[in-house]
Amino acid sequence: MNRRFFLLTGFVIAVLLIFTARLFYLQIIDESLKLSAENNVIRRIKDYAPRGHIYDRNQKLIVGNQSAYDLMVVPSQVRDLDTAMFCEIFQIEKNDLKRKLIRATHYSRLKPSVVIKQMMRSEYINVQENIIFFPGFYFQRRLLREYLYDGAPNIAGFIGEVSETFIRNNPEYSKGDFYGVAGIEKSYESQLRGTDGVRRVVVDVHNREKGRFQEGIYDTLPEPGNHLTTTIDIQLQRYAEDLMINKRGGIVAIEPSSGELLIVASSPTYDPGLLVGRHRNQNYYRLFADSLQKPLFDRALLAEYPPGSPFKIVNALIGLQEGAISENSHYTCGGGFRYGRLFVRCGCGTHSPIPLLKGIYKSCNNYFCETYKRIVDAYPTAPEGLQRWNEYVRSFGMGGFFNNDLPTGRRGHVPDSTYYNNIYSDHQWKSVSTISNGIGQGELLITPLQLANIAATVANRGFYYTPHVVSRIGDEPISDPHFTEPKLSLVDSVHFETVIEGMAQVFKQGTARFAQVDGIEMCGKTGTAENPHGQDHSIFMAFAPRDNPKIAIAVFVENGYWGSRWAAPIASLIMEKYLTGEISRPHVEARMLEGSLEGEYSNQALRLAERLARLEAEKKEKEEQSNSVNSNE
Repeated sequence: MNRRFFLLTGFVIAVLLIFTARLFYLQIIDESLKLSAENNVIRRIKDYAPRGHIYDRNQKLIVGNQSAYDLMVVPSQVRDLDTAMFCEIFQIEKNDLKRKLIRATHYSRLKPSVVIKQMMRSEYINVQENIIFFPGFYFQRRLLREYLYDGAPNIAGFIGEVSETFIRNNPEYSKGDFYGVAGIEKSYESQLRGTDGVRRVVVDVHNREKGRFQEGIYDTLPEPGNHLTTTIDIQLQRYAEDLMINKRGGIVAIEPSSGELLIVASSPTYDPGLLVGRHRNQNYYRLFADSLQKPLFDRALLAEYPPGSPFKIVNALIGLQEGAISENSHYTCGGGFRYGRLFVRCGCGTHSPIPLLKGIYKSCNNYFCETYKRIVDAYPTAPEGLQRWNEYVRSFGMGGFFNNDLPTGRRGHVPDSTYYNNIYSDHQWKSVSTISNGIGQGELLITPLQLANIAATVANRGFYYTPHVVSRIGDEPISDPHFTEPKLSLVDSVHFETVIEGMAQVFKQGTARFAQVDGIEMCGKTGTAENPHGQDHSIFMAFAPRDNPKIAIAVFVENGYWGSRWAAPIASLIMEKYLTGEISRPHVEARMLEGSLEGEYSNQALRLAERLARLEAEKKEKEEQSNSVNSNE
């Protein structure tokens, strides 16, 4: 009996001790229940971390932050809402407000939802004092991007609000967060983003903030994102964009000694400020819907063009390396390349035997068709020869991705033997079957970035660094070997001086002689790429100065007729501006700045519309004939 009494007494005492300890913990040590009970007077506000700033190579701020305000609602706290007054003050349609309140209630009656997004500071100042009339509503400050220049939107990129699908795949984000959608904002999202903090504030019955809860002991501070220093020269970038006004195409400039991108310009472009604030979505869809100008399409990285005559430089180097030609190899043009019934026209105007240098600066099609034919024919079969040629071309960065820090890009196209075997089912093709490769036409495709990289490779006498757009993250320089170690072409450095001399003569007595700049020895190659949809494209690649080059550049101007008309003058102006800080040829600058190809683009669009209308009419006529036959039967 005594034993049972002591066991029961011990059990009761143990239970009482456990309950007492638990109550002590909950009431004295653990404040979570207290926080939950006080939710009606405590507002939990996310303190958004500032995204890192983006600077150019000269420490000019390109992208910063600015304050904006979201009007939030907690549905369970809304009382006696005067919708007419609310809509008048906050400039919102009644049906729109009703829809957003219903959506917020469905999401959560206790959690905040956004009613009006991204009110700029000027809007906020005009309405913030009226918030006391609307219990359950409050303003939450956030930071939006601020663009200090109306240029380089394709490089800086933009941010957008996360979707539910994005949140499911990235649980570290929550509703209302923003993330990088394009450009540097996308490729360096994890470095730019930072970590958000939380503030808890006490509010009164009038929805007014009365101060920090418990003096902020439960608050967490935001951790700003890292600043980025880009390789872009924003002033040079803006100058390139100005030169491309009323023209379509892309410009890429590289510092050969590092692979740092100085310019990545696409035209037509747009003001990045359009994608900030309450009207961001409308502006984005307007830009997206512009199917003629395509301002959101980054032509510098995504457009694929035939490389045209600048590619003759690559074939000359391959020919020298393979021993197919030498500096003293001569060919007679006679108006073009002939092989049986095949004829490739040439406009070099030279009918006497010409050496390699003259072939370069006169841009002789016959010379480089002959060179290409000798390269391929040096092997037992054409497929073997072309495959070796393909390997050489790819070593200059063509036909693949650079896998760099730009979030977008295209491969271009360098045909191989498999490609032609699929075209010629009997596999009975020869070097002359693919002769257009000799002059940068046919199946070859290249992006402006890839052509600029070829110019940098030639400037370096046989190697390049992976083109990249960020040089520092915070205070730390980029040290990734992918960006800092050179990539060697398959052509020995000894062969480059011969070709470089030919490129120097392009400015002195060749196709770009009207674009030369006194005091700067420039080396380049003009190009005119055939375009089946309209006028040919104007192309130019160059670097300067000849010794210890500081800039390599590629310019594509769509429907610009020929290389020396638009692309070469634009490239020479940019190189002069970068190397000297001024322009010595104001008449050339004015012609490029004021020149327009909009008339050509309008005619091209008209021709396309007429062609589509004709095809539609033919289709309709065939359908009517088919219906007529069926009805007769």
